[in-house]
Amino acid sequence: MALFKKRAAGKPGEWYYCLQHGKVEEGPQCRAADRMGPYATREEAAHAMETAAERNREWQNDPRWNDDVSDGPGQGSTGREP
Repeated sequence: MALFKKRAAGKPGEWYYCLQHGKVEEGPQCRAADRMGPYATREEAAHAMETAAERNREWQNDPRWNDDVSDGPGQGSTGREP
């Protein structure tokens, strides 16, 4: 039985943005919790943080979601009874 898990091998053409190191990597080099991706190109991976920020803004301004308004007493932001 192996004592250490084998790290996932990098795949050419898959790009990741490492949150811990703040750099673009080809193939998964860092642990999954520390990276964003995969992205199709190095350029897309380089802009991972900007893409995430833009998607967060879109989600926060999406009229289909309204977490600030309660539907009634005791329902809170989820719209479900406690």
